[in-house]
Amino acid sequence: MDALNSDPSLAPLLRSASSSTLASSTSQTSISDDASIAKIRRKTRAVRALAFVVSIIAALCAGSITVFSLYGHLFQSRLHYTQFQINGIASAMSISMYIPVPVIGYMCDRVGPGPLSLLSSVLLGGGYGLASGLYRKGLVEVSDGSKGGRATFPPMVFAFVAIGVGTSCMYISAITTCAKNFGKGKYRGLMLVAPIASFGLGGMVFSQIGSRILYETQPGGGRGDVNVFHFFLFLCIILSVLGLIGTFSLRVVDEDDLIDEAVEELERSGLLEGSAVFRRRADRDYGTTDAIDDDAGVMDPARDDDEDDDNARLKKAWLLNAETRRFLTDHTMWWFALGFWLIIGPGESFINNLGTVIGTLYSPNTKSNETTAATHVSIMAAVSTVARLLAASLSDLLSPNPHTQHVQTGFPTTLPELRQKLSVSRVVLFVAAAIILSIGTLVLASGVVQEHGERFWIVSSSIGAGYGAVFSLTPIIITMIWGVENFGTNFGIVALTPALGSTMWGLIYSAVYQAGARDSPSLTSGSDEDDVFCFGKQCYASTFWAMTICIWVGTVMILWAWKGRDGWAKRGIVI
Repeated sequence: MDALNSDPSLAPLLRSASSSTLASSTSQTSISDDASIAKIRRKTRAVRALAFVVSIIAALCAGSITVFSLYGHLFQSRLHYTQFQINGIASAMSISMYIPVPVIGYMCDRVGPGPLSLLSSVLLGGGYGLASGLYRKGLVEVSDGSKGGRATFPPMVFAFVAIGVGTSCMYISAITTCAKNFGKGKYRGLMLVAPIASFGLGGMVFSQIGSRILYETQPGGGRGDVNVFHFFLFLCIILSVLGLIGTFSLRVVDEDDLIDEAVEELERSGLLEGSAVFRRRADRDYGTTDAIDDDAGVMDPARDDDEDDDNARLKKAWLLNAETRRFLTDHTMWWFALGFWLIIGPGESFINNLGTVIGTLYSPNTKSNETTAATHVSIMAAVSTVARLLAASLSDLLSPNPHTQHVQTGFPTTLPELRQKLSVSRVVLFVAAAIILSIGTLVLASGVVQEHGERFWIVSSSIGAGYGAVFSLTPIIITMIWGVENFGTNFGIVALTPALGSTMWGLIYSAVYQAGARDSPSLTSGSDEDDVFCFGKQCYASTFWAMTICIWVGTVMILWAWKGRDGWAKRGIVI
């Protein structure tokens, strides 16, 4: 060995061998690293794809709440509930579905969508299970000759409150998962709207299941109304199982990277300048090399290796709280939320009262040309689904896209990636959807559908299209302006408004309906005043005239948020 080392002629061979061995080792390490990275990427894509599929199915099943009109009128005819009681149940369901949304969205942003899916399993399974038992109990009490079916009303309200909260948990967990997992890319609007469109499609799917599979058999062997008891049991089982599946499959991929990117974006904009949490960047810019003390904040790179999990949680909490404050102090958000409330409220109320509206079109002596609630629930669901997907597609293809998926500041970093030859603002699409919605309410208010049920498709399709497009564009606009990392909380705050609108218009419609029933031809001698059915334009016309005006006022408010004083356009917001 000494001879080999002492022979100069062998030195090049030794160096060559050493270099070859090192290169081989480096090459093998590089190949191993590439294989490991490829494996991680495949796993990430698989987790994201599974989360997307489960989100679509979860939103589809959550859409079962929109088929209330399929069985709502049976509460009136079978359990002898009044119109006020039926709207009380529908309003309680809507309020419980929307009022907790800010809290649910807040929880989803901070603990993730999985725990919310588990909560939805408990609430939906228990709510529909209780409702099925109460419905059967009410039928027994009514068949005994008493009107004790009404005694089931208070617990029925409780059951639908649980259903509303559970639906909200399932829906928010689904769309938040998609918003955060697919916040990048040209077609992020379509990916976000996919579960929203699925929610609308759920109404058609479950209305067909109820009317064609879980139906009552008439004495002649034909199909009757939906079997409410069996329908509720079916929903109890499928929703509770799906909620359990979502507990383990609904995950936000690379959320830490999302938070870090949002922090960097806000730092570049200068909005965080002066914050003690971000002092370390200012020190670094001036070349300070002093040791960083404990007050430097959770964003200090020196702490990245020190209790990583705790530091990441603190960073996330700080950012989300800061973005929530920014969202609430943005005056354009309040104009947007108020306009959304005025526009979407009539649509919500129409969905809940579609069955009783159809019942007013014909007198009890005219049955030959009547249409059915199930038909128009399906029409609304189908048209709404198409409108949601179309609105999202047009948003992605025609509207300008900001450079960032985080909150827009109006600085150059948020300008569009490219300028399209044809560019249509998402606000223009939103306004067009609101006008289509108002066409449906206007046609119904005019009375041209009275005694002509074959024309009712104009109403249901117009309202369905406008409602669906508005509901799909709203979360897209929120993510475009205020980012995706705090989407659950931001969308939850705006989503409070449909509950208020649904309740307000439900009460107005009920009052007009009950007043019109006193002069209705359906009022027969000896009938209980609370059990009468209304027939004629007086049952709904004034309500839908007011709805039409309300939608137009809401549209003006949305335009003001866009083009008004210090609006999105003047602040350089790409929308």
